[in-house]
Amino acid sequence: MGTSRPPPRRIKIRPVSRWLPGVARVATISLLVFLAVFVSLRVAGPYVISTGLVRSGIEDRLSRWTGYNAEISGRPVIEFWPTPRITINKIAVRQKDVNNKLLGTIESISAEFSLIDAFRGKASFHEFHILRPNLLLTRERDGTIDWTNDGQLAQAIAGAQEQNGEETLDTTLDADIGTITVEDGTLNVTDVASGKTYRFDSVSADIGWPRLSSPINAVLIARMNDLDIKLDFSSRSPLLTFGGKNAPLRAALASKLVNAKFDGVANIAHLFSLQGSMSLGIPDLPALLTWAGRALPDAATLKAFSIDSDVVSAANGFRFDNVSLGMNGSSASGAMDVSFVPGKRAKLGGTLAFDQINFKSLFDAFVVRLVAGEDHGPPDGGALQQLDLDLRLSAKQADLAPFKLANVGASIIVSSNEARFDIGDSQFEGGALTAHIETKRGDFDGGGKLQMSIRGADFASLIERLNLKGPLPLATGSLDLSVSTALPIWKAGPSDVTGNIHFRAQSGSLPGFDSEAVRSEAAKAEFFALSAVSHRSFAFDRLDIAADLDDGAAQIKRGRIEGPQETITLSGVIPYKSSGLALSGKIIATDPASDAAFPVLPFFVGGSWPDPVLSALPSNQQPGNQQPGNQQPQQEGATK
Repeated sequence: MGTSRPPPRRIKIRPVSRWLPGVARVATISLLVFLAVFVSLRVAGPYVISTGLVRSGIEDRLSRWTGYNAEISGRPVIEFWPTPRITINKIAVRQKDVNNKLLGTIESISAEFSLIDAFRGKASFHEFHILRPNLLLTRERDGTIDWTNDGQLAQAIAGAQEQNGEETLDTTLDADIGTITVEDGTLNVTDVASGKTYRFDSVSADIGWPRLSSPINAVLIARMNDLDIKLDFSSRSPLLTFGGKNAPLRAALASKLVNAKFDGVANIAHLFSLQGSMSLGIPDLPALLTWAGRALPDAATLKAFSIDSDVVSAANGFRFDNVSLGMNGSSASGAMDVSFVPGKRAKLGGTLAFDQINFKSLFDAFVVRLVAGEDHGPPDGGALQQLDLDLRLSAKQADLAPFKLANVGASIIVSSNEARFDIGDSQFEGGALTAHIETKRGDFDGGGKLQMSIRGADFASLIERLNLKGPLPLATGSLDLSVSTALPIWKAGPSDVTGNIHFRAQSGSLPGFDSEAVRSEAAKAEFFALSAVSHRSFAFDRLDIAADLDDGAAQIKRGRIEGPQETITLSGVIPYKSSGLALSGKIIATDPASDAAFPVLPFFVGGSWPDPVLSALPSNQQPGNQQPGNQQPQQEGATK
């Protein structure tokens, strides 16, 4: 039997259009059509689009946007791949007046343009790249910039309105912008009032601004006096901002010498319209002043400064709340306000609470040195001399070199003819300290005065902590100091002051003065070093010393140290400018009935501090009548 095989099956191949899903088929066809049109436009563009049309279009666009004449002298270059882009070279921007004033030049501008619009005989551009612009601007005496109010941008700024806190713009004034990139630019701003020109080099910028009615984001980098500066800026109402109206904005300035931020509502034309949060940080104030070409006496003591605060405009000024202030590592919190009343000096007031503060830095920052004006500055002492201060301060710990204070309450008041710093209350070495510093005269260089009062302080602890040498009284006592100087107070030293000092104490000791050893040595030697014979202290029940200060010397008016059995009296001069001594004194019996047991011992103290030389005098010779020849060694020591 034979076998039969079924005939072979035929496989039918269907067209692609039969087995592709309907949606995919439509998408594929659309993509092919798009690619065909895209390629056709790119291929046909160079033959169909007029170079002159695109060039005149961008030239006209620049002129309409700026309100100035934009002149293009270079040959334009048009590219069609990967996107249509035109590059124009050698552009000059001039004013539209008889003077034809040059405001700037640009090496080249490139921008993307629409092929469809170009085929229709129109030119529309976006995504601009500006290479090496060089702009020359002038700030007039009234503060305005020599920039026209004509042009599409200026018209949009003028036409922008605020509605419910948002910017609105008529559609007839709106326009596409896109992204603007600036590379290696230069900006020169001449200030007519001061005669100075401020130059910004290496200017680069990335500006994102889709449409005139859209929010703006910008990053600008420039160099000024060899300092790199970066500015981040954004606003959802840029036209209101540029038009000098209240508008929300964020700005951050960054450099190695100063950093600043603001986030809120501001008016760039009128700074008194301000509400938001701000911060300012200066890590190196002396370096910043050097960069700015200014100088302040002893500004190096105020190294770093920072402030973070909420700020709101008030009547003729600003109010700063939630203030966080930093100076040289010290921090404070509180509130401040500054006012600028027409016809009056600006005034800064407020209350600040410090955890720890160095008053030396505070003096440099707020009172004498800054108020006195800048070295090499204008004759009136600079803007800071035109600022009044009224600050209330408190601190848990404070340094008032060489003293350390606790729980301090102080104030700073500066007016047109005086500056005052007061410590109204403070704890000092177990006692209390108050102080008053004052400078007078409008230029603050005519001198000043210092008054200080200490009550119930442990001077023994202070002398030990300061590691002071010599026979100094170790006791709990009180001190009053009142001195003045005719020199600028920031230049005056100890030898430049006049005044008086008064120290008194109870129940203490005078180390390095052994009255018994002094009596014994005086009977054997004409003169001797006090430290060589005094190995015990002189205990006293009462100490009272008062002196006048003048020309680097203290003239002892009253010096009495009363012990249980003996009393030391002192008079003479202490030329502290040269660490010298020229004192006469006596050791006498505290109780006159004990004169026989403790006879009078006159003596002279010379040499230099802290190792004085003592010479006994005949008991019948008054210290004021001593013979120069007999006291030659001591006199020489006193003038060292």
